[in-house]
Amino acid sequence: MPWDAPRDPGNATYLGFDFGERNIGVAVGQRVTATATALETIRATHADALWSAVSRLVRIWQPDAFVVGMPYNPEGEENPIVQPIRKFCRQLQERYQRPVYTMDETLSTKESQELFYRKRSKRSIRFADIKDELAAQLILQTWLRHTAGENLDA
Repeated sequence: MPWDAPRDPGNATYLGFDFGERNIGVAVGQRVTATATALETIRATHADALWSAVSRLVRIWQPDAFVVGMPYNPEGEENPIVQPIRKFCRQLQERYQRPVYTMDETLSTKESQELFYRKRSKRSIRFADIKDELAAQLILQTWLRHTAGENLDA
């Protein structure tokens, strides 16, 4: 997919991912507001389905870059999911020719549960059905807030 220079960096749009081997939460956010919105959970049944869903979201949202949650362990031990996440990051960059940033996702699941219960409406939505996209929202929103004012390429 061709990609020109980013729009005004202050108005850049990002897709955020909470990567899991079965489910991948996705959110969209903008630098201008430093906020993110949960979009969907991709059921990663096989690679073709995954990349088809990601390509659809890239076409719709035209992101300037991607942010992917990375589980950092303060004791230095590497979580087994780190290698698949790194591979996913490389593939995102190679396929879409956009920068990929990572953000510590250590607390995103717990925080997403708290967010769910604060925002829950009377609709019958289960936390298990949206936890990945809420985690992606928190990962992206945290990254946007931590990088506010920084001069990034995207």
